[in-house]
Amino acid sequence: MPIYEYNCEKCDKKFEILIMGNDKPECPCCGTVKVKRLMSSCGFVSKGSGGETVSSSAGASSCTGCTSTNCSSCGV
Repeated sequence: MPIYEYNCEKCDKKFEILIMGNDKPECPCCGTVKVKRLMSSCGFVSKGSGGETVSSSAGASSCTGCTSTNCSSCGV
């Protein structure tokens, strides 16, 4: 089951929660169900063509309009 990141619209706290099936997320601080799912950036480590470790994440993008590292709409 995926872990999602949310922001509470009532107390403005950010939290992560494991969602099972059709479960509705609830703020662990104030208990409200008025929460908004956030776009989380993911990170990964891969090997380059020469065997070196290449570390990257969507949050390391030079584009200020989105979190993509390669975007044809902005040319980055």
